[in-house]
Amino acid sequence: MSESMTSTMTDEDFSKARHKALFNEVQHFLNPDEATLISLSDIKKLLKPDNEVYKGMMTVPVNLIVGSEGRYNDFDNRFFPKNLHLKARWEHIDMAHINDIPLPPISLYELGGVYFVRDGNHRVSVAKSKGIEFIDAEVVSLQSEIKLHPGDSFKKMTKHVINYEKRVFYTETGFGDATEFWTLDFSVPGQYDVIYNHILTHKYYINMNQSQEIGMDQAMQSWLMTVYLPVIRIIDKYHIMKYFRHRTKSDLYVWMIKYWDELKGKFGEGTTLEDIAAPFMKTFGESPLTHFKNKLKGLLFKKKIKIQN
Repeated sequence: MSESMTSTMTDEDFSKARHKALFNEVQHFLNPDEATLISLSDIKKLLKPDNEVYKGMMTVPVNLIVGSEGRYNDFDNRFFPKNLHLKARWEHIDMAHINDIPLPPISLYELGGVYFVRDGNHRVSVAKSKGIEFIDAEVVSLQSEIKLHPGDSFKKMTKHVINYEKRVFYTETGFGDATEFWTLDFSVPGQYDVIYNHILTHKYYINMNQSQEIGMDQAMQSWLMTVYLPVIRIIDKYHIMKYFRHRTKSDLYVWMIKYWDELKGKFGEGTTLEDIAAPFMKTFGESPLTHFKNKLKGLLFKKKIKIQN
């Protein structure tokens, strides 16, 4: 095949891949996270892997490569190129595929059963655009008990982590059996550790006035009845959830307790939960009217895109 013909083919291949990235971005305008290539750094903060294990050379399914260590802004979630400055390097790799020229293995991190590119982002992009199923790679595994699913957005991966944290919390503390309360749910990770520390603090202060130390089960029951549920009643009384859509009551409990502590530090211990309800909503919440306007804008945009297509 002549060089000019090959050059034309690589130019067309890149244009197709680039157009797919642009179209993918437009389709997910309202939910850009779903079209974003996942950052290894973000996933490491989420999963907190224990250590690294060198796995050596492996043949890796391309569909399990879901993110990148450093080039996550250059490619979309399907590894299509988002930027024109990638063209020369991308076409060079594509030309090697067309001419059956062997390429060196890529370098990957494995975490949670999926892979992130250390080196070789362009090679992965070309492989995905051509429907290649497997690629040779040198792999380092980051150890974690949490398993991730290829094709999931960062938001969905976050939900998997939260569900894992919930299972661990309920299993290791026996919270549900002790309290018969199973709906301690969060929209962000790391909050079950916060709850555990709240319970331990509550247990400490209770035992300061006890001749015989109460156990963890009693402390959890006491915390639920005298600390957690009173905050939930304030949330219900003032309809605070209307200002925090897509959040949970447990989210608000954690944030309101933190906010309450800050205000007590400024205005004194006499500051009550009733006192902070209105300023909490005003400072951190989104009014129902603003939410409705944003939702209407989103529906109108989706309708416009549908008409154009």
